[in-house]
Amino acid sequence: MSTATATRTPSRGVEPHQEEGCVAKMIEQQTAKIPSDMFLWAAGASILGSLALKSMGQDKDSQFVGQWAPTLLILGLYNKLVKLHGSE
Repeated sequence: MSTATATRTPSRGVEPHQEEGCVAKMIEQQTAKIPSDMFLWAAGASILGSLALKSMGQDKDSQFVGQWAPTLLILGLYNKLVKLHGSE
């Protein structure tokens, strides 16, 4: 084995650094103030609300409210990533 240093090439799919737009920065600054677990609780409330609506026979409303859960979880994940890695 050689002790020479290997030249590292960027991994595939890595794009050059691009600046965030002013709208994205503003949204990220505001959502960074929201605790990450708030999105998890909101998704749980959506699921429980959906179950309650379903038990009352309001099927269409139940589906509508139940579909909020994945969106809220994805927003929470995005929020967490921005907090950990920054937007720049």
